[in-house]
Amino acid sequence: MLTNEMPNAKLTDVQVLKEEDENFAENEEQSVLTNHWKRQYMRGVSTTPSQGGVYYEALKGSSNSLAKGSRNFRPGSMRKVRRRAVFKNGDCNVLQKNLTRRRLRFLQDMYTTLVDSQWRWTLLAFALSFILSWLIFAVLWWLIMYTHGDLEELHLPHNQEESGWEPCVSAINGFTSCFLFSIETQHTIGYGVRTTSEHCPEAIFMMCFQSIYGVMSSAFMAGIVFAKMTRAKQRAQTLLFSKNAVICQRDGILSLMFRVGDMRKSHIIGAGVRAQLIRTRSTKEGEVMTQHFTELEIGADECGSDIFFIWPMVIEHKIDENSPLYNMSATDLLHDKFEIVVMLEGTVESTGQSTQARSSYINTEILWGHRFDPVVVYNKDRQAYEIDYARFNETTQVDTPLCSARDLNEIYKIQEGFTTPAETTFTMRQLSLNPSEQAS
Repeated sequence: MLTNEMPNAKLTDVQVLKEEDENFAENEEQSVLTNHWKRQYMRGVSTTPSQGGVYYEALKGSSNSLAKGSRNFRPGSMRKVRRRAVFKNGDCNVLQKNLTRRRLRFLQDMYTTLVDSQWRWTLLAFALSFILSWLIFAVLWWLIMYTHGDLEELHLPHNQEESGWEPCVSAINGFTSCFLFSIETQHTIGYGVRTTSEHCPEAIFMMCFQSIYGVMSSAFMAGIVFAKMTRAKQRAQTLLFSKNAVICQRDGILSLMFRVGDMRKSHIIGAGVRAQLIRTRSTKEGEVMTQHFTELEIGADECGSDIFFIWPMVIEHKIDENSPLYNMSATDLLHDKFEIVVMLEGTVESTGQSTQARSSYINTEILWGHRFDPVVVYNKDRQAYEIDYARFNETTQVDTPLCSARDLNEIYKIQEGFTTPAETTFTMRQLSLNPSEQAS
């Protein structure tokens, strides 16, 4: 027994040692890849990490992708693996639960419920409402005919000339005829075969009531269809936000920038842009506010947040003393967890309705040391400005200090006492280097 167990024990030890070596090699490779990604990010390379610290997964059409079953999927959109309040396509990542009397409240506001629902449910609701109304009124017409005696054998249409019977509605043979007459009355079709007689007051009242109901239901349906086709969410599909935001210097000040654009020729009237920072904040009393909103002061060129939106604009947030990003360096940006929600609001020129487009950026989508490439050029041959949307998300790497805006301002104050330009150039070059390169 001993001789049989010893080889197994030795083999188990070898396997254990082998597994430890494999785990060590895997951990070492993981660490190397993570450090490589960090170096790439610090240099401003636009990459989406796929190793440790994953933030996104591309939506593809595969069976295992996040896009399966998503009705709001748009090509090129990204879905968050970690926490995110607003997706890149503008949908809010919010779920509701434990709502009291939820169905009753939604049914009380039937118009908004049908407008917000998907097209298949809206069309199904209208189809059922029409079919059920036809059936209900057909039953009522049949009851009127039955109580009046029109459905007796001697009073049917083929015997009415001999008996001299005056029916409530002519050419009624049974329930099928009542159903057809219900459809004709509700939608004012009027084929000219079945008509209401003046000898039956209840039939006249029912005809008036069903006609009024048919007009109201058709108007209700037309209003919902028009509202669904012209709602703001549909117009927002043609409003674009850049895939990444960038941080670089403008006039010696670190600035956070992103780009917005409009694909349509019909412009957004009174366009305004807003940006809010979602970040964890602790109060003086020790309360932790995990979803704390802070408004960011933004503007385009020298026009503020209200823009004349005729071509893509670069929206800028100056990182100054009033900015919540004032103390954030490139290293802090890499490790911090926050989200910047951006909103574009305005009035649609063609419909006159208000619209809002949303997107968001988290720390891994902000490129430090990059600048947006120009997309608007003047074409002399066509004598018009051309917009190249193929370069809408393109950026160029530029020299940018890796320190925070606070540290940069302090260095600028120190530089005021420098006497030689060489010392200033040396200091700015040191700021643009990685910490590892500075140590070497």
